[in-house]
Amino acid sequence: MYRPATVQRLAGRLSGPVLGPGDDGYAAEVAGFNRVLQHRPAMVLGARDATQVRKAVAFAAETGLPTAVQATGHGPSRVTEGTGLLINTRRMTGVTIDPVAGLARAEAGARWHQVVDAAAAHGLAPLNGSSPLVGVVGYTLGGGLALLSRTYGLAADHVTAVDIVTPDGVPRTATAQRHPDLFWALRGGKGNFGVVTAVEFGLVPVTRLYGGGLFFPGDTAAEVLHAWRSWTESVPEETASSLALLRMPDQEPIPPFLRGGLVVHVRIAHLGPGDEGERLVKPLRKIAPTLVDTLGEMPYTRFADIHNDPAFPVPYDERSVMLRELGPDAADDLLRIAGPGSDCTDIVVELRHMGGALGRPAAVPGAVDHRDAAYCLITLGPPGGRPEHVVDGMAHRGTGRSHLNFLAGPGTARLAERGYVPADYARLGEIKARYDPENLFRFNHNISPRGKSLRPPADADLAHLMNPGRDDSR
Repeated sequence: MYRPATVQRLAGRLSGPVLGPGDDGYAAEVAGFNRVLQHRPAMVLGARDATQVRKAVAFAAETGLPTAVQATGHGPSRVTEGTGLLINTRRMTGVTIDPVAGLARAEAGARWHQVVDAAAAHGLAPLNGSSPLVGVVGYTLGGGLALLSRTYGLAADHVTAVDIVTPDGVPRTATAQRHPDLFWALRGGKGNFGVVTAVEFGLVPVTRLYGGGLFFPGDTAAEVLHAWRSWTESVPEETASSLALLRMPDQEPIPPFLRGGLVVHVRIAHLGPGDEGERLVKPLRKIAPTLVDTLGEMPYTRFADIHNDPAFPVPYDERSVMLRELGPDAADDLLRIAGPGSDCTDIVVELRHMGGALGRPAAVPGAVDHRDAAYCLITLGPPGGRPEHVVDGMAHRGTGRSHLNFLAGPGTARLAERGYVPADYARLGEIKARYDPENLFRFNHNISPRGKSLRPPADADLAHLMNPGRDDSR
């Protein structure tokens, strides 16, 4: 364990809270949204701005201190356990909109609801995901599969600039022209290359959509899945949808109709007028009687009503596999593994329809690679369950890739390679070796520096690095 003097050394350089395990406020500072894993660092910084981040990273570089970053904590994969520094960026929430250029700039701790609300005032929208509480930076660095992605592509494809403090403590701005290798790696390489303090990205001219969901009884899962699968083969790019098999616990604040059994939820986000949306979903409404129907026109600011993701911290294991196709046989495979009468224990088994703009290359290439997938299969399970059960059972239908934004929980840090084709993974390792040769940023879906075989320093080694000449046994 590090001595309290180490915390004091960092605190002396910064005005933001710097806390050790024995300090008041430490538990709240390290807590994330997904409680399946929790950081327990030797010290945590509550960063207030990019200057504090720079000073903290410089301190870590000087001392060889491994460093983790957390904004919202939706996707933990490997956490600090008594060692290292955690930089919490949740206080850095600035959002600015340039309506003339159609650009947004979001600081490291900003959440999507803040960007959506700010952009809506100018008739614009970002390429955000289903939850308003997810952090902009983490989501975007992982690629960003958005509600509007079938029309506009991945969120990472629209990034124009990234402000980052690299592991040497140097602030940089990466663009297609400046540090282009780093710019390529950041858009898909997640948190391996330093602390991103802000991202700039393009917005799209969206103010309203036709969206919501259809909830069906679980015993109609086969009919609904096969009908939805067939329906997705003919819908326009302006129509995004997903289907989820839900097994929610029987507890508040979950609505009573969702509790204690299997429910099928079909989610729709259509960029078009209401009457057009009504025509498109008519075949879905005919499949079976619904438990609840929430479809209708809505302002984009109500996007959270489509998926109704949890608004409170919960623990869950998350896995994903990208599927090549979803023919009748593949749908039957999924029903056997996760449908009625199966032994599936996952809370959510979700299929997201890909294709459209998602299948086309970005104007400026990045490291994210899911262009050939037809569907993304995502599972959320309870801690201690069988997180690999469904995705392993469907792996023979997959592309060999996973979406890293949908990998969370114990053991997922080692799955980073699944997010990339081999050539891209190798290139990421080379860029990692250039910017972070000692792999200080390793509490993540880690990409090892290519050509290096690193042994993470033991706790005693790190203590010596931070307090040379001191006897920590006293």
